[in-house]
Amino acid sequence: MIGLGSVYLVAGLMFAGFALASARDRSHPKRWGHAAFWGLFALSFLLGDRLGDLANGALVIALVLIAGLGGLAPARPPATAATPAAAGNTGSGLGLLVTALAIPLVTLAGVLAAPRLQWREMPLIDPRHATLVSLMLGAAVAVLLGLLLLRQPPRAAVDEGRRLMDTVGWAALLPQMLAALGAVFALAGVGPVIGELAGRLAIGGPYASVVAYGLGMALFTMIMGNAFAAFPVMTAGIGLPLVVQAHGGDPVAMGAIGMLSGFCGTLMTPMAANFNLVPAALLELHDRHAVIKAQLPTALALLAFNIALMALVVYR
Repeated sequence: MIGLGSVYLVAGLMFAGFALASARDRSHPKRWGHAAFWGLFALSFLLGDRLGDLANGALVIALVLIAGLGGLAPARPPATAATPAAAGNTGSGLGLLVTALAIPLVTLAGVLAAPRLQWREMPLIDPRHATLVSLMLGAAVAVLLGLLLLRQPPRAAVDEGRRLMDTVGWAALLPQMLAALGAVFALAGVGPVIGELAGRLAIGGPYASVVAYGLGMALFTMIMGNAFAAFPVMTAGIGLPLVVQAHGGDPVAMGAIGMLSGFCGTLMTPMAANFNLVPAALLELHDRHAVIKAQLPTALALLAFNIALMALVVYR
């Protein structure tokens, strides 16, 4: 059965490839810093469940020290990169489009087909992680298509992937780290404290609870930088006790639209550096908050729509 362990294995091998490519790149200004950074990150995927909590914590601290002490810098374009002429070629453009579309199409097909894929009455794909496994397969198919359609050597996949991750740098780790931080907050009991505070503020009506949950998801996401970090805290504090248990709301609708409300907060915060600050740096914008300012009206409109939609469907 293909499960979450296979996803971790493939991701770990990918980051290990980035580490090895960085170590071998003599033109890289800080190749050993990148090699150590991506090597430790690969180790967390490959052996994280065997290292224990203390060792994993030390690993995270080491990653922070490497990034914080200036051990990372963008890499120069690798020798295997496509030439400008090839990049502007119509065939290459079509190949890029097909490669990009392969990921969502294979992922969707895998999710839909997973319940029917069996071997000796055993599912081939773990139904609990069908989406992640399908996404992994979609990424693998996209890599193979890209190499074939763009006529690149196999090493190009590692070199280009490593160059992209080197450009993004430590911000690429933010979603995973912040999601883990949200789980820590939930285990520490932050959610019930927020729920108690909401109760003291007399947030007792069904629709007032929806507004509090939607706004709370957006605001806490702005603080944490990621909706995945805000979700367990706000759902435990306001969503489940007030919207679902007190007023009989649909937990599925609440959770889905609540996450969308949280993503509205992602558009409005510099804490989501990988989404809002990194693009400004890559585009060399003079205003590092230009992306946030451009997204702000859309984010506020979407947040209002999501809260209204949740109020409309969650109690039906």
